[in-house]
Amino acid sequence: MVVEENPRTELATDVTRSVLETLDNSKLSSFHWKAMITSGMGFFTDAYDLFIIGVALAVLTPLWHLSSLEISLIGSTSLLAAAFGSVIFGRIADYIGRKRIYSATLLVLAAGAIASALSPNLLCLLIARFILGLGIGGDYPLSATLMSEYANRKDRGKLITMVFSMQGLGLILGPLVAILLLISGLNHDITWRLMLALGAIPALATFYLRNQIAETPRFALMMQGEAEEAANTVATTVQGKRGQVSKQVKQSTAARKEPQKKQSWLYVLFQPRYLRWLIGTAGAWFLLDIAYYGTTISSPLVLKSLNSQANLVTDMVYTLLIFVIAALPGYILAAFTIDRLGRKWIQCVGFGMMTLAFGLLAVAPSLTTITLPFLLMYGLSYFFTEFGPNVTTFVYPAEIFPVMVRSTAHGLSAALGKVGAFIGAFAFPYLLNTFHLPGAMAFAAIMSVIGLVLTLSTLPEPNGRSLEEISDEHAVLAAHKEKERIA
Repeated sequence: MVVEENPRTELATDVTRSVLETLDNSKLSSFHWKAMITSGMGFFTDAYDLFIIGVALAVLTPLWHLSSLEISLIGSTSLLAAAFGSVIFGRIADYIGRKRIYSATLLVLAAGAIASALSPNLLCLLIARFILGLGIGGDYPLSATLMSEYANRKDRGKLITMVFSMQGLGLILGPLVAILLLISGLNHDITWRLMLALGAIPALATFYLRNQIAETPRFALMMQGEAEEAANTVATTVQGKRGQVSKQVKQSTAARKEPQKKQSWLYVLFQPRYLRWLIGTAGAWFLLDIAYYGTTISSPLVLKSLNSQANLVTDMVYTLLIFVIAALPGYILAAFTIDRLGRKWIQCVGFGMMTLAFGLLAVAPSLTTITLPFLLMYGLSYFFTEFGPNVTTFVYPAEIFPVMVRSTAHGLSAALGKVGAFIGAFAFPYLLNTFHLPGAMAFAAIMSVIGLVLTLSTLPEPNGRSLEEISDEHAVLAAHKEKERIA
């Protein structure tokens, strides 16, 4: 039987192609930078909040006489909550749109930070940290998806990486705030509360900017059928192209409101190709965060194991040096090379060098007893974490999945990552106390080498291709519609 083509459908397809090609082939504009900074401030806050709890705990432990179990719970609760936040907000964003809840994550995050600072006891602090984690987790899929769907093809990797790289500034601010408060002479009960409360400021400061961001053209066009809205948004994003894009949209009212039929998100994700990719993105993120968050949140304990005589201010200075000299340059190098070297190459090299650095610290115990060699090797692991999987595990799921499940897949990947972070934050204090630094570093090395193998065996290279080309979502939808027609 011959099926006649619908002229209205053809026109809608032409409009879709025109809008998306204009967006993909555009140059960087002021809007791209605004969207990057607006999205990135969530990660600035995320990094500060997740780092500062380790320092706050060092101050709080003698005040509240915390046990090892209680320390582990406080340090890891927000990470476990972030897993729930990633799944919940990620799924909602694919169901109702990115814009409607883009700002909500910041309000949840700020509320958690303020409540943490005002906590009168352990139970209240755990609840507040859980609320904070929900906001942090929700920000992962929202910010990544929004930036990927607004970005042009040539600079997409750089823009998404720069969103995540704002985390590096948060990692630097954390030790700076800690040092200033610790040497200020303030009462210690006020000190730890100020440390936690300050995390609400950047989140609230960015709330207004996020409310000004329109729905992404890809979601508005492909999921809501709002071709005119999408074209106007692209015209704002791509300077000087308003007439070119809008003219084609106005050729027919048929093209204005033909939303894509929503398929089962489980059906789409369980397509063999997407399922394999989801295992790769979620699994690599899980393995990375066991090693990364375990060492980062436990960095005061790691440095105390190196030199038990050093005070907390000295340890914060060492931490700050590691972040400034090693971590921040890793973020910067990743941002400016990811669109040339590719995501897979950077992730594989990063995991490989992390394995080498952690492995050397594990098999050469002398490196863990002398300050300078240890800091050099520890710093090397941080550099290749940032110029490696800490960046690419965030970029990957924002690029390779179809628009209808993009935020959901990113949320699931981030959630499993946060489960890994919870395990790392919970396990590392125990590993340091029981097996000391070599044992903890050996555990991190094992996680890193498994991450390398998983990356090589499951993930594609999305570099230089449009989002629709990478996922080939139109072919998947066509196959599903044909299956329904036959049934």
